[in-house]
Amino acid sequence: MGANIKRCKNIVKQDNEVVGAACRVPYYPLVIKRGRGAIIEDEDGNEYIDMLSSAAATNIGHCHPKVVEAITEQAKEIIHYTPVYTYQESLVELAKELTEITPGNFKKKVIFGLTGSDSNDGMIKLARAYTGRSKIISFVGAYHGSTYGSLSISAISLNMRRKIGPLVPDVHYINYPHCYRCKFGKKEESCNLECIQELEDSFKNYIPEEEVAAVVMEAIQGDAGLIVPPEKYVKKLYSICKDKGILFAVDEVQQGFGRTGKWFGIENFNVEPDIIVVGKSIASGMPMSAIIARSEIMETLGPPAHAFTTMGNPICCKAALATIKVIKEEGLLEYSRKLGKYTIERFNDMKAKYPLIGDVRGVGLSIGVDLVKDRSTKERDKEAAAKICYRCWEKGVLLTFFANNVLRIQPPLVITREQMDKALNIIEASIVEYLRGDIPDEVLEIAKGW
Repeated sequence: MGANIKRCKNIVKQDNEVVGAACRVPYYPLVIKRGRGAIIEDEDGNEYIDMLSSAAATNIGHCHPKVVEAITEQAKEIIHYTPVYTYQESLVELAKELTEITPGNFKKKVIFGLTGSDSNDGMIKLARAYTGRSKIISFVGAYHGSTYGSLSISAISLNMRRKIGPLVPDVHYINYPHCYRCKFGKKEESCNLECIQELEDSFKNYIPEEEVAAVVMEAIQGDAGLIVPPEKYVKKLYSICKDKGILFAVDEVQQGFGRTGKWFGIENFNVEPDIIVVGKSIASGMPMSAIIARSEIMETLGPPAHAFTTMGNPICCKAALATIKVIKEEGLLEYSRKLGKYTIERFNDMKAKYPLIGDVRGVGLSIGVDLVKDRSTKERDKEAAAKICYRCWEKGVLLTFFANNVLRIQPPLVITREQMDKALNIIEASIVEYLRGDIPDEVLEIAKGW
């Protein structure tokens, strides 16, 4: 599949000469030409089964006909006129849809943006304005974006922070509940939520609770390795926030729009956030994001406190409306749950055969496969992840890893059972080839990951 890549390599060479390194995370020399459903074709004509969905930005697949039609028809009318000064019907329709599908039986309003990063910035503004408090609590391993505000509440990469300080002040971090690598040595079934004690201790010792505006949480911590928290932890955290007048904000940029088998990842934990941030798959890859929050929170900021010239672009709005319609009409929430369950079972079968796999976790079609050098120590195996992903690409499957060792399984929700089986067979074959020592060290010069 990846054997003939002469044109791709040439384009990558040119890219390295003119594009800054700060915006690239390399895995293999893949140059995209076209995509349909769960299949990607490169510039040399090779086809690949997509297990990444453009970083979870194309949940209903590539170039879905209804999205393409919506984009094309809108482009014939007008490409953009800023909603900062004017109004448009499709923006209103989309805002209504978002307030209906997001959890919470209360009145909500929407502010649109261009990417999850800027909407996380807006979330910080709203939380501080509404509460009159300055402090934001986030999590170690969190990834909320690359703008100054979103980066300031992220804690996952030193390379994102070096040389650019100071960042937005008064942000504090606690550990995310990671049952596979529990810092307290507990098993989930015997856990007494020792991890939540860290937050409670901080309130007693160095963070005045009355100064905390919001706790910001990923319902499933994505780039840290698709870590699924226990439901009892999320409910306890939510209860603490409610008791102390702290807003509970959820970043759904990666887990939203059917990825976990529900509209939003937080719905798997039965709590109602005060603020939800969405992006990525909202418009099937078109540049769009949104903040959805309680109306009273939205009303604390006046114009133009969070306005962007190209926010709520009518083409993006139409793409988003089509995306939501496709998820509903094609039953992709239920399909994601069923296929996700099957996929986890397949990976657990592999886990039983290969000690390299330490843990398999996930919800719906958001699955992490944790590769370790030793199951007892749980030492991360980055080399295995890099080599396996590279070999999968050579065999026709687009697979990446994050957290140094976790295979990222987030295919388009429209992937067929046949395509999934083929991809899983290739992943298993690549694991076997890695264990046999058949994948050369040279690939590590290309497959860097993060």
